[in-house]
Amino acid sequence: MLHTTNNVIKHKAGLLNLAEQLKNVSQACKIMGVSRDYIYRHYKEVG
Repeated sequence: MLHTTNNVIKHKAGLLNLAEQLKNVSQACKIMGVSRDYIYRHYKEVG
């Protein structure tokens, strides 16, 4: 699980954590209001 104090990074970390928790990227994207492309770009950044 990712932790941070920066709001932008906190949003990205929350999105990645939600997708991990749900085990469903599409559902996490719908909940957070972002595209699948957005989440996959951030997966690349952290890992």
